[in-house]
Amino acid sequence: MNSPTEKIRIDKYLWAIRVFKTRSLATDACKSGKVKLDGQSIKASHEVKINEEFTIQRGPEKKIIKVTGLLYNRVDATKAVLYYEDHSPKPEETGFSSSFLFGGKRDRGTGRPTKKERREIDDFTTET
Repeated sequence: MNSPTEKIRIDKYLWAIRVFKTRSLATDACKSGKVKLDGQSIKASHEVKINEEFTIQRGPEKKIIKVTGLLYNRVDATKAVLYYEDHSPKPEETGFSSSFLFGGKRDRGTGRPTKKERREIDDFTTET
């Protein structure tokens, strides 16, 4: 099944290793330039090769994945991790504050922030 003559597209590979929930989301990410190989945007039809390293940007999250094996069908997460190495930076290394990563959620029932609270939130987010 993993012979060197078999080919797989990058969008299908990213879907199979569970980086994206659907294959169409993986295709859209490739089309919009969020999947890169050696700093260059690639098409969804790019053929994946073992030992290639891809950079995937998903919102504030940046994933760096090195291909260790070709996976043709989607499997559960415990099996999928055997087909790639994750070299992604840790969240605290990216420079984003924890409130930005979690969307700055407020407790339920507290309503909209007051003008004073809004200023405090703005000051906090611009200081980082």
